[in-house]
Amino acid sequence: MTTRSATTSPAASFIIEPQAVKPTKKESLTQLRNVNVLPEPEFAFTTEFGFLPIPRHLRYNPAKPPHFGLLLNIAFAFAATFSELSNFVANLYYCQPLLSAYYGASVWVMYHSRIPTLVQAGYAVGIVLVSPLGDLLRRRQLVLCIVAISTALTIGLALTSNLVVFQVLSFFVGIVSVTPQILVPLAADLASEKRRATAVALVLSGLLLGILMARVLAGVIAEFRSWRVVYYFAIGVQALVLVGSYFMLPDYPSKNSDLTYFKILWTMAKFAVTEPILIQACLINFASSACFSNFWVTLTFLLGGSPYNYSTLVIGLFGLVGMAGVAMGPVLGRGLDKLVPWYGTLASILMLLVTSAVQTGAGGINVAAVVIATFGLDVFTQLLRVSLTTSIFGIAAAARARLNAVSILSIFIGQVMGTSVGTHVFVKFGWRAGAALSMGLFGLQLVFLLIRGPHCQRFTWFGYEGGLEARRSAVQRQPGDGVQDSGEKGKVVVQKNGKRISTVVLPGQDIGRTQDEEKGEVTLKG
Repeated sequence: MTTRSATTSPAASFIIEPQAVKPTKKESLTQLRNVNVLPEPEFAFTTEFGFLPIPRHLRYNPAKPPHFGLLLNIAFAFAATFSELSNFVANLYYCQPLLSAYYGASVWVMYHSRIPTLVQAGYAVGIVLVSPLGDLLRRRQLVLCIVAISTALTIGLALTSNLVVFQVLSFFVGIVSVTPQILVPLAADLASEKRRATAVALVLSGLLLGILMARVLAGVIAEFRSWRVVYYFAIGVQALVLVGSYFMLPDYPSKNSDLTYFKILWTMAKFAVTEPILIQACLINFASSACFSNFWVTLTFLLGGSPYNYSTLVIGLFGLVGMAGVAMGPVLGRGLDKLVPWYGTLASILMLLVTSAVQTGAGGINVAAVVIATFGLDVFTQLLRVSLTTSIFGIAAAARARLNAVSILSIFIGQVMGTSVGTHVFVKFGWRAGAALSMGLFGLQLVFLLIRGPHCQRFTWFGYEGGLEARRSAVQRQPGDGVQDSGEKGKVVVQKNGKRISTVVLPGQDIGRTQDEEKGEVTLKG
């Protein structure tokens, strides 16, 4: 008997197995953490002030430091713009209509100089005492704190009807008006070496843009007298900066946990008298700022008188020409990334001399000369400040907030001098003498620059050691730089920028290097 084996039809034997679904990246990371393969990232801080949570993507992770891309750089620039805009408009330009409305024109005549002076004095105090905190505290927490205080004080200015309270609040508002001076060193810290000048240029462009926008807005306000709008505008803008900083500013650890506040102030004062690069930059910044203030303050007198006789509104709109010049800053900053900063400073001063010559020759004759001078002044003043700031920040990475504070203080003093002396010269001797004053100051800047070459060592005061190479890539690391074998037993050679330094070490021991950020010295240990 033949036994027939059971068979199945093809349809019955064909089994479709379900396809595996590929997990998402988030699910994969979750699974890895569940089996302890991928540990949770360790954040340095998760809250601000002990209660305000930091958004997870902004927390500082040592294993993955924040990436300073173009979007974040633009956010820094906008924060600088709106901070400076609200400070200048709300705290310098609304004094006249406020006092006139509350107390009458006679009181305004008495106090018209006192309140702006208090704001400026507070700003100077803030530069010296608040902005250096960037080298001691976490910058995110510091920015949020001072912007919140500034917003609260501005609300107080808008509500008070007491003149004494108004003056006191004005002084304290000036103290906390230093947000851009904290963001600029932070941008330099976060940016890579190859695009540091571009990053700084973008933030400084935002700062100058805020000043020029304030001038335009001030002209509109002076024309239409709607002074209450300025209060609401300033409070709203500061609140916008506060919210934007909370959601976009990355956390970053403090740089000098071993220093105290008084040590920070002491080293800042020490830098101001012992660093040739910083002192040279401050002298140039002082003269440049005086020229900038001299031009913009006397421009109102020039355009308001014969032969132009423009209205306050039209004069204020000249700030738009300056804003177009400032917009060129980031583009020029990309070029500075390829040059030694000294050459960027040289080109800026030479072009500012040409611009000043145009203003001296025809500023009171043809408005085209004024437009050219306005555009050129803002473009090349921006380029000058970026190149000087880049040079200063190269002195010591751990001290950038203090170095920046000294530099900004020189700019502030220059502004005060330029406003006072420039106005006196213009009123007494006319527009041509005022323009010639700026031209002379630009010539003085050229002298300050040329007494010290582009490649001098850190503590060299005069001379041209190191050559005249202009390309940054050619001088960042010269052949043979670093620790080299001298060929002699027990001796090595340290070479930096072509300069040889020998030191004797014990044979058979490892050689280690330590760097002193404050002194800039490299020490060999064996």
